[in-house]
Amino acid sequence: MNILITGGAGFIGSHLCEKYVSEGETVFCLDNLENGDISNIYNVITKKNFKLMHGDIRDSNLLEKAMPRIDTIIHLAAQIHVDRSIIEPKLTYDVNVLGTLNLLEVARRYDVEKIIHTSTSEVYGSARNLPMNEDHPLCAPHPYGASKIAADRLCYAYIQTYGLNICIARPFNTFGPKQKDHGYGGAISIFTKRVLSGQPPIIYGDGNQTRDYMYINDLVRAYDLILKSSKSPGEVINFGTGKDIKIIDLANRIIELCGQKRKIEPVHVAPRPSEIKQLRADYSRAKKLLGWEPKYALERGLKDFVKWYTSYRFAEWEKLG
Repeated sequence: MNILITGGAGFIGSHLCEKYVSEGETVFCLDNLENGDISNIYNVITKKNFKLMHGDIRDSNLLEKAMPRIDTIIHLAAQIHVDRSIIEPKLTYDVNVLGTLNLLEVARRYDVEKIIHTSTSEVYGSARNLPMNEDHPLCAPHPYGASKIAADRLCYAYIQTYGLNICIARPFNTFGPKQKDHGYGGAISIFTKRVLSGQPPIIYGDGNQTRDYMYINDLVRAYDLILKSSKSPGEVINFGTGKDIKIIDLANRIIELCGQKRKIEPVHVAPRPSEIKQLRADYSRAKKLLGWEPKYALERGLKDFVKWYTSYRFAEWEKLG
């Protein structure tokens, strides 16, 4: 199988690249390396069945060159950060909506067998009912979520109009090795970096907002089940743990796991604009259609991540002498 993974040098994409390269599939990794990192694909970049395509999802000519060889697409390329979307809404729309349209149009012309489109739990906005299933209203309060709703609807339109075989995956907050620990990174990786450096986690607002955190291994397994499923196209499927945690509690747990001798207390700053208050997944559809359910409890995932991050940081410090 020839698999195109857009955003393949990013956090989630690089894990999928490693999985399918190790299984002998031919993987085409498309990434402009703006948010992704070449170090994420270091383990596969020299493999014969791995092809790095350095470019942008909005580049039709680049996609035209690759698409005749592609059987399946896992679409992850996006501007994924809420804060950046507030600062740069037009860029967010261009990448997430027009980039997705560009990909779908080229895939349609070359009759790609299956597409997995990556959505996000952010499309729902704050929970109106719990847990949140796929029929929850789409009420994203920020440009990022709005752009992902538009991309989702494009996928649905291409299913209905052109018969494309598309599954829309909606992961809730995902964390694990390779997630960025700076800039527009994930809360868990940023908290861990700060605590291990002797600095307090920074919390926006009172910290009572909640998120449903899922470990990367569970999400990779979810994508694999979709890829190998014979289920009919068009399903929107949530992936999460069904449990949420307050951000303040998450920060304090990371402080404990990092074992700092000096007591560190989280620092509270002004709330983010358009902050979603609560997210918690209903993954019953994933269980029914795919037999999927999370295997990693949050505690296990946090322990594994802190262990990995500590060894990763130690290796980085050694490189610096």
